[in-house]
Amino acid sequence: MQKDYILAIDQGTTSSRAIIFDRDLKPLTTAQAEFTQHFPQSGWVEHDPEDLWSTTIDMCQQALKALDINAGAIAAIGITNQRETTLVWDKHTGKAIYPAIVWQDRRTADYCRDLKAAGHEDMVAGKTGLLLDPYFSATKLHWILTHVDGAMARAKAGDLLFGTVDSYIIWRLTGQAAHVTDATNAARTMLYNIAEGCWDQELLDLFEIPAHMLPEVKDSSGHFGTTHDDLFDGAAIPILGVAGDQQAATVGQACFQPGMIKSTYGTGCFALMNTGDKIVYSSNRLLTTIAYQLDGKPTYALEGSIFIAGAVVQWLRDGLKIISSASETQALAESASDTEQVYLVPAFTGLGAPYWNADCRGAIFGLTRNTGPAEIAKAALESVAYQTRDLTEAMSADWHNTGETVLRIDGGMVANNWAMQMLSNQLGAPVDRPVITETTALGAAYLAGLAAGICAPPDEFAASWKLEKRFEPNLDRDYSDTLYAGWKQAVARLLHDPES
Repeated sequence: MQKDYILAIDQGTTSSRAIIFDRDLKPLTTAQAEFTQHFPQSGWVEHDPEDLWSTTIDMCQQALKALDINAGAIAAIGITNQRETTLVWDKHTGKAIYPAIVWQDRRTADYCRDLKAAGHEDMVAGKTGLLLDPYFSATKLHWILTHVDGAMARAKAGDLLFGTVDSYIIWRLTGQAAHVTDATNAARTMLYNIAEGCWDQELLDLFEIPAHMLPEVKDSSGHFGTTHDDLFDGAAIPILGVAGDQQAATVGQACFQPGMIKSTYGTGCFALMNTGDKIVYSSNRLLTTIAYQLDGKPTYALEGSIFIAGAVVQWLRDGLKIISSASETQALAESASDTEQVYLVPAFTGLGAPYWNADCRGAIFGLTRNTGPAEIAKAALESVAYQTRDLTEAMSADWHNTGETVLRIDGGMVANNWAMQMLSNQLGAPVDRPVITETTALGAAYLAGLAAGICAPPDEFAASWKLEKRFEPNLDRDYSDTLYAGWKQAVARLLHDPES
């Protein structure tokens, strides 16, 4: 059978998707399903591992059915996933011993503070490029091992496995045959030495993690295993590409040259700047990470992580109930009063880069009797632009970049023209939206296709990147700076008094 297709699995924070691409990386069909978010305590976020698996496999089968093709026509599977989310399961039964602890979860904030107070952050940052923050997997894994009855003993006995979502999905796709991950996901665990390219024993000792729990680390494009023949009509499909969602988007945006930046707007916002083969440690509390790894050679990046971007629009819909769909925010923002200047700081689960404050919570500043849904919706969209400016200014300082930087954007939120124009105005720079905005799945598909020998090398792939719309600044720069100064003041007030 002619193998003309690539199946991309995009297991995200709020939904699982399957997209089938043709050999030219044109998306042909998409299947998507949301799943339940669990919030057992303030600042805690969990997923049912069975929801992650069932929605993933169901969407793969649904996409195949929609395109009316046999699974045997799939040349390769590429996987991209929500990063840092932590799972522990019994390697004999496959049953998770605790719900998946999501990257947004802040339950280990006190533990992180204790580790900082004990003087461990410089060592951790030097090896991993990461800050001691609840965001990453290591403290979540430590929490599971020390809070679930018998977990540490079972882990030491070799009965438990740890993985980020990619590892868990691959383990199940392969019928428990492959316990693997790729370098981009490993780099987000806070257990991986990004300079030496291996799990680090000093870190494992610090977090009390038995080494045999950990998956084997591979290149982002390569052989991760083959699907079990009872999943897809007897077809055994090779899994040939894996990358964490933001790194996959970096690949999908063809940001292969040092200095190129992409920003993805999903639940959160994540900006990555390619720094090539150079590890750049940030002086502005950004993260140093692996953008992708090919042929055993890592390419590094600076990353800024915003915890709440598209999720602030979900909050307008599900929390305040002032909209019924995300698309309504553009018209609301356009209708907002010019005399109102409301600032919404969406620190629902703390603030990410460059602040890294796990304790502060969201706030709205500047409310008047004239403030209504339109002004609050506008402030919500503006918060994304302000937070992105926080990141890009920090990146420019770390990279010592004084020239103009073009930002390549992707993710569901970039369909909002008002928000993207606001973003360009705040950055004072062009913002480029590609023809294919679902670049996370595209990156996963490309990595799989590259290993399968049906996709071109990176330089040729980069030449095929196509622009759909460029946003240029159209607001007076001094006025944009004044608006941004108001944002900085709002954040400063929140950080000064986290309980306010």
